[in-house]
Amino acid sequence: MEQVFFFYFAFVIAAASVLVVAVRNPIYSAVALLIMFFHVAGLYVTLHAEFLAAVQIIVYAGAILVLYLFVVMLLNLRQDDRYHRQWPMAAAVGLTLVIEAVILTAMKGWTTPVIAAGTETTVGGTGNTEAIGDVLYSTYLFPFEVASLILLVAMIGAIILAKKDLGEPTEL
Repeated sequence: MEQVFFFYFAFVIAAASVLVVAVRNPIYSAVALLIMFFHVAGLYVTLHAEFLAAVQIIVYAGAILVLYLFVVMLLNLRQDDRYHRQWPMAAAVGLTLVIEAVILTAMKGWTTPVIAAGTETTVGGTGNTEAIGDVLYSTYLFPFEVASLILLVAMIGAIILAKKDLGEPTEL
């Protein structure tokens, strides 16, 4: 039964991800992204990682998607503006990923899995949430700060792109 749920979530995540980049209307793309975020949270629930599922919904579906929608509305993109055919590049990347998945599936029996340090569900009597917080703010502090800096730069860049015609006179 668990495999049925996994394949359902995996199929919807893959289909919604394709729709995010294939749909021309940015609002429909945001809706597909929202569907993908909720199904990723469902996948976390099937892995008994309820905290990660809640964070997925609160942070990604709540904050990141709203920020994305604000940027789309601020830029005032039309349906056909700034879009070009991306199917050749998407096909090349998709084919590469499928080949990689086939190779990894074929090699699964040849190697033994390596468990990374700090990924245990309980560390010294602490729960899942404490272990995630401990690893995030000790081992992965620098990548965490870099990710926040990248998000800040992206937000400032979106504002600059939206206000690029600020010095130009407007026609009435």
